[in-house]
Amino acid sequence: MSLIRKILLNRNSILIFAVIAGLIVGDYANYIKDYNIFILAITMTFSLSGLNLMLLNSIKKIAGPFLMGIFLNYFVFGSILLSIAWLLVPSKELFFGFVVIVAAPPGVAIIPFTYILKGKVEYAITAVTGAFLASIFLAPLIVQIFAKSSGIKPFDLFLTMVQLVVIPLAIAQILRTKFLLPSVEKIRGKIVDFGFAIIIFIAIGVNRNALLPNLKILSLVVLALFISIFGLGIIYGFIAKKIGVDPKIVITQKMLVTIKSSGFSIFTAMALFGHEAAIPSAVLAVMVLLFLIFLSLRSHKSTQ
Repeated sequence: MSLIRKILLNRNSILIFAVIAGLIVGDYANYIKDYNIFILAITMTFSLSGLNLMLLNSIKKIAGPFLMGIFLNYFVFGSILLSIAWLLVPSKELFFGFVVIVAAPPGVAIIPFTYILKGKVEYAITAVTGAFLASIFLAPLIVQIFAKSSGIKPFDLFLTMVQLVVIPLAIAQILRTKFLLPSVEKIRGKIVDFGFAIIIFIAIGVNRNALLPNLKILSLVVLALFISIFGLGIIYGFIAKKIGVDPKIVITQKMLVTIKSSGFSIFTAMALFGHEAAIPSAVLAVMVLLFLIFLSLRSHKSTQ
């Protein structure tokens, strides 16, 4: 019984079950989709409680990783993903979905996985924080440049960034106070896991009827994300090691250049461009999960 409970509460299992549930009983997603923003706001708040803004007190100390986080997560990943999506995806709505992925902040999972994979955790926190803070301004700009024809106003996305990044980040710092943090750390993992699982369930559920009959479109989305995550991550890691980057930093950089917040991009894509635009983000959640498992397996193999 304890083994079954452990499997059911495992992060990977929870997200896989969310995908399966979305495909099988996705009609129920329509009953909870209107609560998406509240679920995501709570999830983002607990996720961001892992970021300590007090580490940003020395500009000289943080400048390098801070800027590298922005460069890798936005400029490198964004240029690769959008180029591939432009060539592969057949509809404007799907392309806008990829634009939202590029506009999204990095996945906070980068920090715990840096620890798991024995990378440089302080570097990861600083780099992820840099990209998160930059996302407040870069996200509306990216949508304005690449989805201008959609009629979406950048200010609409800026308000979304305030709701889902600025406010959760501010509340998260309150949760980091010494009186609250011990309790927060006990429940943070499960709230984040189940919160993102619900968001993934909603995204797949509301798109189930579009996904299942049209495997060609789904395969193109999967291909674009596979190249941009697995391909880019492996190639970047190889180049970084060749030019002499600290191996512990390479661990974090491989995730910075590939991992975005799927929960944020799912909600934002649906809110701005409709259900079809959320398909790439739903696939992103699965692809990121597989990439993190891949990195974990490679790390385990290299230590044997």
